[in-house]
Amino acid sequence: MIGKKVITGISIGDLHGIGLEIIINSFEDKNLFKRCIPIIFCPHPMLHEYLNLINVISSSLNYIYNIEDIVENKLNVLHIEAFEHKIELGKPSQKAGLIAYKSLEKSCLQLKNKKINVLITAPIDKYQIRKSIPDFIGHTEYLENQFEGNSLMVMLSKKMKIAFITGHIPLNKVSEKINTQKIINKTIQLNSSLKKDFNIINPKIAVLGLNPHAGENDMLGTEESTIISPAIKTLKEKEKIIAEGPFSADSFFTEKKLKKYDGIIAMYHDQGLIPFKTLSFYKGVNFTAGLEMIRTSPVHGVAYDIAGKNRANSDSFKVAIYNACDVFLARNNQKI
Repeated sequence: MIGKKVITGISIGDLHGIGLEIIINSFEDKNLFKRCIPIIFCPHPMLHEYLNLINVISSSLNYIYNIEDIVENKLNVLHIEAFEHKIELGKPSQKAGLIAYKSLEKSCLQLKNKKINVLITAPIDKYQIRKSIPDFIGHTEYLENQFEGNSLMVMLSKKMKIAFITGHIPLNKVSEKINTQKIINKTIQLNSSLKKDFNIINPKIAVLGLNPHAGENDMLGTEESTIISPAIKTLKEKEKIIAEGPFSADSFFTEKKLKKYDGIIAMYHDQGLIPFKTLSFYKGVNFTAGLEMIRTSPVHGVAYDIAGKNRANSDSFKVAIYNACDVFLARNNQKI
């Protein structure tokens, strides 16, 4: 941190998608420079090529080779070594995927060295990265392997903060991956994050059911009575956490319910992300809770179909930057 500005690392995501576009467009909002000192981890020649492709001349860029040379009120671009590559906007590419991985890798190294305070990740194409790095699953899993703690994916917006019991797994595997202890552990994690990262003193958490109508008295499934309700009972009685449910997901996401709860626990990916993206797509953020480091990202993907067409909306990326800075300051105040 320099003064009151958070040193903000940014991994570039997939060069053939909209990552660089939303990064550069975000900092057209000069208010961001009042909150942070940004550093993009990107090969200089590739950024030059990208800017030529989209016919953009930016006076706010500061090209550096040493992280100690960062300056305020500029979009610092820290060079990373990479092989030669011709950018083809909108076309999936294994090489572009590998460069995205290298950008993530280098930014995490600077996080470990405490040269940056937070990390914002632009969208990646996991499939293209896996062609070169077969063990790569996604940002969240990668970061959990690099830093202390147990990660928890939390989707943030002004309307809701929602975490998930299961992540990127097939729908037919969800039921077998849910158990009482996992629900307890992840709800404890969410509760801790709401306190530490968002200064909510006594969080109130809603727990969704798994089945239609939350099982409807076991007629539509028994997970609510055998797995989820016992978890909620333990959370209330032993952990002293204000947890309520299980709620039927189809009728939960109303304005009245969302205002009542500080956090939500969803059982699986689409159960939470469909309503979240419907209600908060351009203002929503993916936050990795539970780790010693702070990482946020926009909620959308690489969007190959609009890459290079100056049609990408950068709002989610801007909110991701603001949220990461807010969490860093909240954690810092906690320590003080």
